[in-house]
Amino acid sequence: MNIIKAKERGLLIVVSGPSGAGKGTVCQKLIENNSNIWLSISCTSREPRKGDIEGKTYYFLSREEFEAKIENNELLEYAQYNGNYYGTPKDKISELLDQGIDVLLEIEVQGAKKIKEMVKDALFIFILPPTMDELKRRLTSRGTEDKEKILKRFKTAYQEINELSKYNYVIVNDEVDEAVHKIESIITSEKCRVDRIEEVFVNSSEEEMHELLMDKEFDNSVHEL
Repeated sequence: MNIIKAKERGLLIVVSGPSGAGKGTVCQKLIENNSNIWLSISCTSREPRKGDIEGKTYYFLSREEFEAKIENNELLEYAQYNGNYYGTPKDKISELLDQGIDVLLEIEVQGAKKIKEMVKDALFIFILPPTMDELKRRLTSRGTEDKEKILKRFKTAYQEINELSKYNYVIVNDEVDEAVHKIESIITSEKCRVDRIEEVFVNSSEEEMHELLMDKEFDNSVHEL
């Protein structure tokens, strides 16, 4: 029998960061490398971009469909970002955590704040670009938005970075594989935390041996007197 029994419940891992930090790429690589991590797919009212895949990038909903989910309490959290809704469906999350599967949420800062209020033992990781110049380059290289929208995203990025202190860990995404390795190390460390121990078992024969040794030490000390 192992000396400790750790909690079998999975970790709820929340990843945020400014648009252009590369958090989507990092999360996808993390999922590919770890079969025990399940990526929760968010839903959004924004229009699909080139390369987006329904049910993989997001669940794309009309504004009316999204608001119906809010009304029906079908979302764990939701927020508005750049004029569009983003949210996390409740489906499966609690069930998977109870099965010991780690659940990864890639969500906006506003949504992460709501999760932090509701789930005290969730793990919060913030992804940063190496420099703001690199962030600007990544945003402009997409070629999917006009200058006004890019400037709005850049301004929002500054606001989000100011929320950094509310997260447990920060990772600079200069190289994707290295960023993924750091997240994997964080998850391993979190699972070794003392507050994840449910029980400590000490084998009875070990207890008897300890008592026997203590008795012998006591007897020897008496003889020396």
